[in-house]
Amino acid sequence: MNTEPPSSSAEPGRLGIRKKIKEEIRRIYRYFSYKPQNKQEVAGTIRESEESGVLEKGTVSMIEGALKVSTAQVRDIMIPKTQMVCVETSESPEDFLPRVIDSHHSRFPVINTETNKVDGILLAKDLLPFSSREDFKLSSIIRPPVLVPEGKKLNILLDELRINRNHMAIVLDEYGSIAGLITIEDVLEEIVGEIEDEYDIDQEEYIKQLNDNEFLVSGLTPIERFNERFDTSFSEEEFDTLGGIMLQNFSTFPKLNDSIVIDDLRFVIFALEEKRISSIKVTRTPN
Repeated sequence: MNTEPPSSSAEPGRLGIRKKIKEEIRRIYRYFSYKPQNKQEVAGTIRESEESGVLEKGTVSMIEGALKVSTAQVRDIMIPKTQMVCVETSESPEDFLPRVIDSHHSRFPVINTETNKVDGILLAKDLLPFSSREDFKLSSIIRPPVLVPEGKKLNILLDELRINRNHMAIVLDEYGSIAGLITIEDVLEEIVGEIEDEYDIDQEEYIKQLNDNEFLVSGLTPIERFNERFDTSFSEEEFDTLGGIMLQNFSTFPKLNDSIVIDDLRFVIFALEEKRISSIKVTRTPN
């Protein structure tokens, strides 16, 4: 049995291996015990987890969305007042029902034009019992509005809407005036991504058929494609998209539900984004 101490020539190699092992242990320890100091570091750790295969891409996107909601404010994603589809307290059902039907929304702010305040929220389903009655009173069926400031954090708003089982809130600016509205769906889309419904348009399709005579058309639809689909002859010399044609034919920038008839087609402004026509409902009119 050899009782001699290790030779000095072998010692540096062993020390090098021990050092590497200790460094690896420290690295592993840091990976499991590291506490991010801010949300930017959290986001960086999440992305590293995706790259290493610990988390899937979809999961990472939702976590990043949740982080965004925890810092963003209502004003960042609200629907501005100019794009709101509203009902006025002075209107009769004959006045606002076509607007309600065309919008396909389920909730509508009820505006008092004298005070410029929101008196309540009208649910489309609450109109059904009055379809054949003359004693209709709008004030008797509207729900109390939820009012929130522009600067409210989205995560706080989401908790409040969920706990109180509300779906829509009216956004007020610093002066107490109506700035816009926000829905629980708007907040959730920041986390899980776009929630599409039957009235969303695939950007690659541009044109979505709703029924035999109605179509939902993106404002970005190339004129050539629109002409082919509807057998029209709009000029491509001045504008490239259907949105440009709409702007040309309206005397001023249109509002939601403004309509115009060209040849045998009726065009209704369905959605706006800032100063752009996002989508148009196109209906074939009877010959």
